Amino acid sequence: MVKKVISLLLVLLMGGLTVGTVTSHADVTVYTPLTGLSVTPGEDIEYSVDVINDGNEIEHITFDVEGLPEDWDYSITASGSSVSQLSIRPNREEDILVAVTVPLQVEKGTYEFDLIANGNGDNRDALPIVVNVTEEGTFKTNLTVEQPNMQGHADSTFRYSTTLKNQTAEQQHYSLISQEPQGWNVQFKADSKGVTSVTLEPSEEKTVEVVVTPAENATADSYTIPIQASAGATSSEIELEAVITGEYGVNLTTPDGKLSEDITAGRDRKIELVVENTGTVDLTDIQLNSSTPPRWEATFDNDTIPTLEAGQSTTVTATLTAPDDAIAGDYVTTFRVETAEASSEANFRMSVKTSTTWGFVGVAIILIVIGGLYYIFRKYGRR
Repeated sequence: MVKKVISLLLVLLMGGLTVGTVTSHADVTVYTPLTGLSVTPGEDIEYSVDVINDGNEIEHITFDVEGLPEDWDYSITASGSSVSQLSIRPNREEDILVAVTVPLQVEKGTYEFDLIANGNGDNRDALPIVVNVTEEGTFKTNLTVEQPNMQGHADSTFRYSTTLKNQTAEQQHYSLISQEPQGWNVQFKADSKGVTSVTLEPSEEKTVEVVVTPAENATADSYTIPIQASAGATSSEIELEAVITGEYGVNLTTPDGKLSEDITAGRDRKIELVVENTGTVDLTDIQLNSSTPPRWEATFDNDTIPTLEAGQSTTVTATLTAPDDAIAGDYVTTFRVETAEASSEANFRMSVKTSTTWGFVGVAIILIVIGGLYYIFRKYGRR
């Protein structure tokens, strides 16, 4: 009886050992740390997945996705190429990239699906993935700008980089429209070419450069330029801002533009000078000075102008005096106007004529000489 019991225990023990030996586990494992991501409608998400072969044989693995919502799309690549099967040596792993496209028309919420890896025989593993769609999907056009505000002088060119995205399910032909201030110019560029419209496929986006040139007489101020991309039922609009900080400029001339005069040695000549503010910003503390030939003198009836508004002008009288012994010829005096921000100068040519007094003196001397000779001939000519 004891022998029978012992024999029965041995059989049961051996049976238990046999069952434990044939129990197996899957040799294929798929893993990624990022199994729950948040996205917006129309966005692409990518998962870097490790495919691990823990077995002692080469595994020929195919992939599938189960539970993916309708209208969602996916792709699986390895080393940049699309794959349908991946062979992995024993105790090795390979990386794949799983890209999932969330459609534009989708409800806000949480979506779940599984990435399936099918190996040899019954080797199979599933990787659960959760996608959180953060907002309700809509059919719309989206026009955005990286930097909507720029500043510069009136002679500056403002360049804004905008992005136009077609978030509809159909191809759209967008007209590009601007509402710039009078005298300003707006040009659109796409792919380095001037355009007035662009065509985008569903979910496609394109960079559109907006080149804004201010009017020549634009004063210092802040200007708003609305920009719109319109395709019938769908459109999007942004506002660009250009801040003109003002341009400084001054010019020195005469009322008729003439920069030459005659002068007599020892005399003076009054010259009217016109100071013009050619910029777009008021000028303050304007100083006038001159550089004259040696021993010449120049004075101003007003050598300081406290304020001169943009686009305005004022007249200043300069008095130029030639020395008494100035030799006949041309002499150049440089008149200059200066502010802290701008300056200008005018070279004025003076032609010197000999004084008439010396002419009279010369005539008188000649007459005296002639008279003296006449007297001598009268008195001594008969001897």
